[in-house]
This record gives sequence, structure tokens and C-alpha cells, in this order.
Amino acid sequence: MASPAWAEDAPVIDGGKLLLTNGVSTIEGTSGGGVATWATIAGRETDRGIGLSGHVTLIELPDYGWQSHGVAVGIANRIELSYARQNFDTRDVGTALGLGQGYTLNQDVFGAKVRLLGDTVYGDPLLPQISIGVEHKRNRDTPVARAVGAAHGKGTDVTLSATKLFLSHSVLVNATARLTKANQAGLLGFGTAGNDDHSLQFEGSVAYQLSRRAVIGAEYRTKPDNLAIAREDDWLDLFAAYALTDNLTLTAAYVDLGSIATFDKQRGGFVSAQLAF
Repeated sequence: MASPAWAEDAPVIDGGKLLLTNGVSTIEGTSGGGVATWATIAGRETDRGIGLSGHVTLIELPDYGWQSHGVAVGIANRIELSYARQNFDTRDVGTALGLGQGYTLNQDVFGAKVRLLGDTVYGDPLLPQISIGVEHKRNRDTPVARAVGAAHGKGTDVTLSATKLFLSHSVLVNATARLTKANQAGLLGFGTAGNDDHSLQFEGSVAYQLSRRAVIGAEYRTKPDNLAIAREDDWLDLFAAYALTDNLTLTAAYVDLGSIATFDKQRGGFVSAQLAF
């Protein structure tokens, strides 16, 4: 029996998505904005292909340095599997905290996301793409996390995201609900002895498409405040992303991460490069 012509001709990695509609890579390795997870699926594949992406992200703060890198696979624009390694350089703060100059906190994040219904671009103009995801985080410095009051060195976040691009207005809107017990996204462990429950947090994003290749926007992410030793603030960013080619996207942002481990006003620059197919 002969196969349909489209099945014979369609490449496995088809790269058929509209530019930038796969989002960029978040600090946790999922597709979305810089600090907020979106309902988008990684890679540039359509519903008949497989997509791949990889990223490197740097955040420069007054007292800390953040670096993350990772990969993600998108399957039929339906399923996303991701991995990211986060490295958080404490610099001089490491000495003040008794960890040593330049002590680096490390974490692995394993993610999975499934598109439940809707489409970011197509279909009903009022029905967003809705996806559910999990991010399993393994802190590689559990003794440090416990020393600052965390109950665990690993934990799992659950996200439910809705994302829609209103093409006629060139506006993208995203809202994400996150169940988490992570302290500073997990870099300072999960929960405390007195509060080991997940809390419901919110992530919101708005972006405006200046052209086919350029987008500007803003994000806001609420955070739990579990640790008695240090206040944890909400995060926000103002970003610009530009697709240099169909496969390479650069993102730059101003980020305000608030107070981290007793050091306030952690505001600085965010740069990220994503290669996607």
C-alpha cells in the first residue's frame, strides 16, 4: 500500500513554525520567556515533526552571577522534554556566608510539558494554547540548602500555562500558575521544617512584535517566601528578543530579582542565545 505523498516528503525536523512563536528558553530550560514558563512547545516543528533547541543564559547581578544552559525536544508541537543546568556564583557573598570566595550553587532541572488544547497562533482567536508541565529540580548542594533552613534538596514544580498571540494586534499574552515549594527557584532548596507545603504562584508575560524578527515585552513572577534567614522577592524583567536567523535568537533583558540571601537590590542584565530547529 502506497504511503501518502505528504508522509514521504515531510522532513522529521521541518522548522515550520512562525518565527519566535516557540518562545525562547527560560532559566529553567522550558520554552517561554526569560523567567516565565509559557504554554509554547520547544523547537520549530509543526504537528508532524520533531524540534530541537539549546540555550545558554547569563545573568549579571551586583553580588551574584547566574549561568544556565540546556536542551529541549519538542514532539509534534504537543510534548516538550527539557533539561537545564543552573550555576549560581556567590562571588564575595560566598565568603560572607562562610561558603568560600566564589562558591557556586548548582542545580539540575528536568522538565516535561504537554499541550492540552488550543494553539498559540491558529484556531479560535479567543482560545489560548493551554499546557501543563512539571519541572523536577535536584539541588546539587543540599548541605548548603539545609544549612539555610530548607527541608529538602529536591522538589517538583507543576505549571499550568495559557498563551495566545493576537496576530492582528502583534500582541502575545501569557499567564502561568505554578505550584512550588522552591526557595530561590530551588537554588536554596525546597520548603522549610515549618512550611513544607506547595504554594500557588503566578507568572505573567506581555510581548509586542515589532516586526517578524523582533519582540519586546515584560514579565512578572511571584515567589514563595519560605526561609526565615532571608526575604525572597518577586521577579520582573523587561526584554527584547531578535531572531538573527530562522534558527538563532538572541534575548537581552533588564532583570530585577530583588533580595537574594540577605543581599538586596539584585538588579542587572540578562543575555541569552537560543539555537532552535
